[in-house]
Amino acid sequence: MKSRIRKIVVQLDEILMENGQTLTMPTRRALAMAVIENPFAGKFVENLDSLSQIGEELGGLLGERCVQALGILPGQAHSYGKAVIVGESGELEHAAAILHPSLGKALRKAVEKGAALIPSANKMGVMGTAIDVPLGHKDAAWVGSHFDAMEARVSDAPRANEIVVAIVVTDSGRPLPRIGGLQVSEIKGLDGLR
Repeated sequence: MKSRIRKIVVQLDEILMENGQTLTMPTRRALAMAVIENPFAGKFVENLDSLSQIGEELGGLLGERCVQALGILPGQAHSYGKAVIVGESGELEHAAAILHPSLGKALRKAVEKGAALIPSANKMGVMGTAIDVPLGHKDAAWVGSHFDAMEARVSDAPRANEIVVAIVVTDSGRPLPRIGGLQVSEIKGLDGLR
């Protein structure tokens, strides 16, 4: 099943200064969101495979939009994350069906590689509901400088019969990271952890 997209929103967040300190390189995060019709709003459906297909479609589309917004090559992406807000006539399982079985493969292709688990969040909501999209380094989960989140919100979504799907991709970690952990230069990217 192909998604029925009402709108796509793309946002670039560029931090130039943090706590009075000018950054040598801006911290940049791109958010891409699709507001789609929920084909199962208002009814119970046992088989949610078609939502998984929609997840795969949107993982690629939104991942590519984020990379384009950052103006980078796919391999230059650092972090990623995903989230879904389901309108009140849907259910949380609709979010899980979009987020987990197939979206990841398409997103990893859009950012080239991605050995680490893609952090995710989901919730029910009404128009204007916000969700924090959790972030982690795409190739190694223990890179402390890349533990972050970006808020996602569409002012007129989700309507009762809609779903908001959000993807965030970064080209860096947090501004001025100082908590230690695995450094980007130490990533092996084999097991998704280190």
